[in-house]
Amino acid sequence: MGERDGTEKRGRLSRPQVLDAAVALVDREGLAALTMRRLASELGVESMALYRYTPGKEALLDGLTEAYFTEVNDRLRTAAASGPRPPERHRPERRRPEPHQPEWRQELRRIARAFAAVAHAHPEILPLVATRPLTVPVTRRPAPVLELTEHILAVLGRAGFDDATALTVYRSFVAWNLGCLLVDKRQVVDNPEEPDPALRLGLHRLPAADYPRLRALVPRFADFDDDAEMLRGLDSLLDGMPQPPLDAFYGGDAS
Repeated sequence: MGERDGTEKRGRLSRPQVLDAAVALVDREGLAALTMRRLASELGVESMALYRYTPGKEALLDGLTEAYFTEVNDRLRTAAASGPRPPERHRPERRRPEPHQPEWRQELRRIARAFAAVAHAHPEILPLVATRPLTVPVTRRPAPVLELTEHILAVLGRAGFDDATALTVYRSFVAWNLGCLLVDKRQVVDNPEEPDPALRLGLHRLPAADYPRLRALVPRFADFDDDAEMLRGLDSLLDGMPQPPLDAFYGGDAS
């Protein structure tokens, strides 16, 4: 009976289910807790049952990146649109941009928000997102990674950027967003039970004579609006880039 139950459980598994379980485990306990044996236990199967969905620990780490980008793309497809166009397969009726913001920049801001939302939901996975895709050639990266890349490049292409400038804007956009998210914007608490802000953040461990500015500014991190700062910096970055023709995003149709 036990063998038959195990077979039935394995038959109900799928790669998305395996990756979802891996993400949930990492969210709860961190990357150090993720092993094939532990994940199999979470799913109620033998370790060998996982190898049909992921060939080992390294591939499982790549799978976490895949799951992260899948969630970003899903957010872009299903969230209420605040920008012009989600990925091509789910494009809504074309909308005119707000007067103060070109449509392509609205969409980059929407992508940045979706990416940040997933980063905040799965902070333990973010370092993998920043590093794992770089270990393989572009054509071998997970399909969700390529889907988001294609979408960003398509947005820039429709905006009227030439190929060289589109790549420059793309690289700058990705670097800014990852950099913002990887920098410690929300202070790690030293002692969550301590009511005094300075003690809660562990500032008493820093000699005041050696780190006067750090001691003065760190408490203000609690009031840091990371979303607003990220978008403000993104706007400043894009302001300094070459700008496309005004109506290029509409194929020259300003009606």
